[in-house]
Amino acid sequence: MSQEMVTREDMGGGIAVLRISRPEALNALNLEVLAALAEALEGERALGSLVVILTGAGDKAFVAGADIGLMQSFDRSEATQFARYGQRVLNMLTLFHGVTIAAVNGYALGGGMELSMACDLILLDEKARLGQPEVNLGVIPGFGGTQRLVRLAGAQRARELIFTGRTIKPEEAVRLGIGLKVCPEGTVLEEAIEMARTIASKGPVAIRLAKRSCANGERFDLAIGLQEEADLFGECFETEDQSEGMSAFLDKRPAQFQGK
Repeated sequence: MSQEMVTREDMGGGIAVLRISRPEALNALNLEVLAALAEALEGERALGSLVVILTGAGDKAFVAGADIGLMQSFDRSEATQFARYGQRVLNMLTLFHGVTIAAVNGYALGGGMELSMACDLILLDEKARLGQPEVNLGVIPGFGGTQRLVRLAGAQRARELIFTGRTIKPEEAVRLGIGLKVCPEGTVLEEAIEMARTIASKGPVAIRLAKRSCANGERFDLAIGLQEEADLFGECFETEDQSEGMSAFLDKRPAQFQGK
């Protein structure tokens, strides 16, 4: 992993914190940062991490956006390739086998907002600011913003945010369904770790299958989604975790899950 671009902190219990670390550029996404993030996520997959928390270095930005200096000289082909690469890396968060949490500790604009929306859960520092301001630069969101924002906030609100390029405060983001909760200033990472520990205390196989089933709700209509849910529910009953979880409940003791 490119330590200068993405750093890792092992919190134990299958939890890792990945920190985008380019503070001199407000953690803006360039090719090196994206490559380092992809490498870091591959590493977490290999380790079997259950929860990955993503945050930004410094106290000003989560990720302020994609690197405008890099993009300024792009031609059409280069811009398309950059967008597709960014989408592939962000999809690694969405498709990660475990839970991904964005601890948004400052500006999350453009690619930064897109990065947060690729995660399963978004916690926001009270000083965070979010937006898709690409139209101010004569372009549109390219790392999934037009697609994920519609799914989170609804089509009309997504259009308004993208067409105007306005920046929103965390309270509005939560109200619109973009963020999960607002955390007191300086505590967002702490709260993300606390949430991660709660999640990691549950059945690991069940968490992974629940994430898959929720994703099916976005991909399929209700009838197919329900069929898939029933199949995944049944799959749980082939696991040691299910046997342990139900036995522990009946025995009135804490479950000791093994992720099997």
